[in-house]
Amino acid sequence: MIHAFARLPLAALLLACSVSFAPAATLSKSYSYFTIGGTTLADIEQELATRGPKVNSTGRRHPGATQMEFTSKLGYTESGGRCRVTSAAVTVKAKVILPRWGKRNRADPDTRFIWDTLSADIKRHEESHVVIAKNYARDLESGLKALGRFKTCAAAAEKAKAYTTKMLAEHDAAQDRFDYVEGVNFERRLLRLLQYRMEQAAAQ
Repeated sequence: MIHAFARLPLAALLLACSVSFAPAATLSKSYSYFTIGGTTLADIEQELATRGPKVNSTGRRHPGATQMEFTSKLGYTESGGRCRVTSAAVTVKAKVILPRWGKRNRADPDTRFIWDTLSADIKRHEESHVVIAKNYARDLESGLKALGRFKTCAAAAEKAKAYTTKMLAEHDAAQDRFDYVEGVNFERRLLRLLQYRMEQAAAQ
């Protein structure tokens, strides 16, 4: 069975001074696809293993992946000899990479049924990575605006950089935990999904 699900490494977060932006983290999401061939489940597994996106952290190819880039733009205000972050806008740019089966019409109904279940689960998994990133971006944004007052804006910027590094490390750990849990439960989850889809088809 196919076990691998993963995301690509996060790009570095950028910090810059700017004017005020919208109060909530912003998500920009796009999709790209890679085509696989084959007409049997064994063929599909081999195609995913050789054509799927390569993940640097594992050195292997995977059925799907999500590339994410975090960008922060901060605004500072100096008053009464103190400086603080008065605006923070965090943007997540996510690119979801998914498989597309090019020989569906040549396969038997059972193989198509299993593929539909598998591909839907791959998409759900990658979309979940995006949700995790969006939640951390929102927390990062609110945390940056709550850092407090500092003697200089340079000190405020240094604190913002350290806080950002900490939050991104926590984000990476959360993504890794999600991948681990999903990998452990993959076969059981897929069998449950197949059973559910068969019951739905029989009820129609």
